[in-house]
Amino acid sequence: MILLQVQQLSKYFGAELILSNIKLEVQTGDRIALVGRNGAGKSTLLKIIAGQLSHEEGSIMKPKDVTIGYLAQDTGLESNLSIWDEMNSVFDGLRAMEQKLRNLEAEMAEPDVYNDPVRYEQVMTAYDQLQNEFKEAGGYQYEAELRSVLHGFRFHDYDYSTLISTLSGGQKTRLALARLLLTKPDILILDEPTNHLDIETLAWLENYLQGYSGAILIVSHDRYFLDKTVNQVYEVSRHKMRKFAGNYSKYLIQKAEQFEREMKQYEKQQEEAAKLEDFIQRNIARASTTKRAQSRRKQLDRMEMMARPDGAEKPPSMLFDINRQSGNEVLSVDHISIGYSGKEIGTNLFFSISRGDSIALVGPNGAGKSTLLKSITGALPLINGHVGYGAGVEIGYYDQEQSHLNRAKTVLAELWDDYPGVPEKDIRSILGTFLFSGDDVLKPVAALSGGEKARLALAKLAMQKANFLILDEPTNHLDLDSKEVLENALIDYPGTLLFVSHDRYFINRIATKVFELTQEGVTVYLGDYDYYVEKKTEQQELAALEAVQTNIAAVKPAAADSYKSDKEQRKKERQKARRIEEIEAEITKQEEKITEAEELLCLPEIYEDHEQSLKLQQQLDEANQKIEQLMEEWEELQSN
Repeated sequence: MILLQVQQLSKYFGAELILSNIKLEVQTGDRIALVGRNGAGKSTLLKIIAGQLSHEEGSIMKPKDVTIGYLAQDTGLESNLSIWDEMNSVFDGLRAMEQKLRNLEAEMAEPDVYNDPVRYEQVMTAYDQLQNEFKEAGGYQYEAELRSVLHGFRFHDYDYSTLISTLSGGQKTRLALARLLLTKPDILILDEPTNHLDIETLAWLENYLQGYSGAILIVSHDRYFLDKTVNQVYEVSRHKMRKFAGNYSKYLIQKAEQFEREMKQYEKQQEEAAKLEDFIQRNIARASTTKRAQSRRKQLDRMEMMARPDGAEKPPSMLFDINRQSGNEVLSVDHISIGYSGKEIGTNLFFSISRGDSIALVGPNGAGKSTLLKSITGALPLINGHVGYGAGVEIGYYDQEQSHLNRAKTVLAELWDDYPGVPEKDIRSILGTFLFSGDDVLKPVAALSGGEKARLALAKLAMQKANFLILDEPTNHLDLDSKEVLENALIDYPGTLLFVSHDRYFINRIATKVFELTQEGVTVYLGDYDYYVEKKTEQQELAALEAVQTNIAAVKPAAADSYKSDKEQRKKERQKARRIEEIEAEITKQEEKITEAEELLCLPEIYEDHEQSLKLQQQLDEANQKIEQLMEEWEELQSN
């Protein structure tokens, strides 16, 4: 079913053309990514489709009953309600239906109705119809789904009575996304939904969207995320849009093949036209060949000339070098405690970094990753412990908030004031490699976009030529092309790296080690992101096995006392132990079903098949509901 059609849409901001002749179609089950450089018009198009911006030309058509849910970049949920009350308000309609069901049940129990066959049949018919509507609308599992979504966004440790107004900006952003998912619009429009999400939450969101029943339209710069969630890619470039089938990786392959094919066709036509023109010039003046030359001219005039295919837009050209090499030992962190405003976030943290290391610091939101980086650089004082630097270490720090940029300065002054001895043309040349050219260098920093500020901060970092780079979310606000250039520059960087990133593709390309920061401290994994995930999975499986073994052992009666205990009591204990083992076995069985279904949902032939993916998602929901019921029984048996 076609949910939405965009036809010949154009958009201007003043006299500046942003989008031209845009065509897009959204059908049930579509998972569409909009990609393109920063400033190409992706977010503008989403706002137009969502009805938040007007357009000058073209049309947008959708059936009246099709609902659209839109979440803009970094949108925080503003509410005076508690977490639970705000999330639960999504289901006000279902709760109203539930109350009607209770009222009808009470009415059926009234003697006057019960003893009146006609009236009783009317009430029963109304009850059956409403109960069916309630079931179809998810009335019997909406509370479980609410808890599941809050758990997925890592609010399971929170007191649900907490007022949303007291939460941080990142927490409000996650709640805004959680609330939108619970509304289940027919078309879900997400602009950079992965901002403020840690790696575990990203993985959960990917699985959730794979089983989403409606259509999805996404703008994201997270390549792992796009590969997992989309089956179509629309590229916005030079005001126009082109469609590609498949996920992001397939899009890159198709785009390269398409450009090569179009360039060959263009070059062949240019060669053919040149030959015709040459024949005309050599033969038009001769009486014996003038007719043939005139025929060739007509042939050339009838030829519909192709425009030169658009190549890739120029990406920034980043280079990070060093003034001098450091010693072998770069950093030693000795049992430090970190925090701010008297609040301790991490304690007893210790690790070391050697020259040439490229280390990704990962961990859940709130674990203190940014705080640790600031403590290492001296931007925050240590609560306890010691940080030591090796010989010749020079630190270059990239702050994700770009607090080192002076909003009152121009782009040119921001660099030149730090390096007044460098000629202006050299400063302009460096800024040019980061895509600041012409009058762009005279823009005030305050007027720059998020992506432009990121490129300016990276340009300043490149000027330092430090041998130890500490980077806090360096890929935030960068488009996909700029991310790839940054990755290549950091791979070639001859110094030492310590960085925080939620971009799994970026981590996998850059990291040689992964440091995981948790409440227990820092755990070192000697490999890239894929190695880290593999080891984490092994650890979780081992921990689950040990927990099962411990639980089984805990319910075994003490051999010495069992002979003296009451026979009936021993019988009950044996029955309880058997039941616990049965429950644990059934939980394992259900978890295997979940694992199998999740693996199938990752296969393109499955997640592109709406009916099959919906069926698998239903199996997932049923298995999770079964596990929840079994866990309740297990906990009750353990407590008795």
